Order: sequence, then C-alpha cells, then structure tokens
Amino acid sequence: MYDGPFCILSIVDNRTFKRLIHQVFDHSPTHRDIVSFFRRFRGALEARGLTLNGITTDGSMLYPEPIAEVFGKVPHQLCTFHIIREVTKAVLSAVAQERKRLAATAPKLPRGRPRATRAAQLAARRKKRVMHEVNELFEHRYLFVQKELDASERATLRRITRGSPQLRRLRETMEEVYRLFDRRSGTAAALARLTALRAELRQSGELLVVLKKLMSPGLEKALVFLDERLLGATSNAVERGNRRYRKMQKTVYRVRTKRSIEGRLALDLLRESQAQGRASTTKALHRARAA
Repeated sequence: MYDGPFCILSIVDNRTFKRLIHQVFDHSPTHRDIVSFFRRFRGALEARGLTLNGITTDGSMLYPEPIAEVFGKVPHQLCTFHIIREVTKAVLSAVAQERKRLAATAPKLPRGRPRATRAAQLAARRKKRVMHEVNELFEHRYLFVQKELDASERATLRRITRGSPQLRRLRETMEEVYRLFDRRSGTAAALARLTALRAELRQSGELLVVLKKLMSPGLEKALVFLDERLLGATSNAVERGNRRYRKMQKTVYRVRTKRSIEGRLALDLLRESQAQGRASTTKALHRARAA
C-alpha cells in the first residue's frame, strides 16, 4: 500500500485477518527490499517452529522471484479478484467498442425537426432505433459481467443482443471465466478448460481484447487454490487491513512521516492482539446490562 512517498508491505494471516509483520519504506520497494522482508518473516516463523505452506499475493511482478528465492517451491496463488477484474474491464471495453460502432451506423440528420419527405422520416426513425439500442447496451452493460443472472435478466440480455452474436459471445466467455474458478473442479480440469477457451478465441479471431487478458501467464497461478483447499483465493485479508488504515488516515490526518506510520501500524497490531479480550469484556457488559 502506498501512502504518499511511503510504501507499506504487510503479511496478513488469511484465517484470522491479523497482520503478522510489516515494514515501511520511504521509496518504492525493489527486489532486494522484498527479499529482505521475506527473509525477516521466514526467520520469525523458524523461531516459532512454524512452516509456510502457501502464500497469496496480488498480480504484482515484485513477488514471484523473491518468493521462490526465499521460500522455495511453496504454492503461490495470485488473487482471483485482481484477475477477474482485469477480464471484466476487457469485456466492458469490448461492449463499449460495440456501442461506438453501432452509434456510427446511425444516419446523420440536420438539426431541427425531420423534413416531410419519406426518406427523411425513415432516416429519423432509424436513428432513433439505433440510439435506443445504444442506450440499452449502456444501461444494461453490467449484465455482461455479472456472475449470476436470473430469468428476467437473461431475457433482457437476449433482447439487447439480438442480431449481435459477438455480444452474446462476450457473455459466454465471461461465464467460462467464472467457471474456471469453481472450487468443485480441480486445477487440472480448470487448466484444460482455459486452454480450450484460449484456442477457441484465437481461432475465431474475435474478442482480441479479452483474449489478451486471458493469455496472461498469471492466470494459471490464479487457479492454484483449487487443489490447495487451505490456501486463500484472494488477498482480501491484506486489502481489509489497508482499508482500515485508509479510514484511520481520513479520520485523524497527520503529517505523513515514516515514524508516525510505523507507530500507527504498531497501534493496530496492539489492538488486534487485544481484540479477543475486548470482545469478551463487551459481551460481559452486555449480559450485565441486560440482567
């Protein structure tokens, strides 16, 4: 997480959502910084007789090499949220391009009311119909990326994509992407479906924007969690702590210095360590008050 000129690295337990270790840099972290940070964490684990069995990160290219260098062949999962977000952006971009192409087919009319000639009236009707289709695609663009659709939403999607097979193919591709991350299947089956999806898109020559995202090498690492049941599929544990930090910065704004940031993170660690006792005290007070 970046805060002005500072960068905060955090390792968070995915089960308890507690920050295990952190470090503040006054510059963008380099490969050497990441390796030093991971070695410090490995030393803390070894001192307690613990072993790292898996790690989940976002899609940053800073992590793969240091992880392999420090932890060896530990399972490395890329956050599925970040991967799906990139594919979703590509699908919405393709829908926007189709809207732009469709709007360009509308006839250009002079300003004012249409002329009394039949050709002018037909052109006005055609422009109205085309712009209505464009507005429908914009209003219901979320249907192309929404994970699940009910019967009415599927009917709406069929209506707005009538006569546009490439748009229907976009929705089918998005459903295939969601199916890749279904925990009911293993990594091998998901990789086989991914290979078939890539081949189909490459052969059709359509949806090149989506195909470019699906060709990302990080997509295979986003499927590791299908076989590693205890491995977190997303880096939400870290993002949750980052959001809490952002909220604190908005509530109590101070001059950003490395010392103040480290103190604030230390206070956060102290609050997390006392959370269980604080919850027990709160429950006891509520029971006493209710009695």
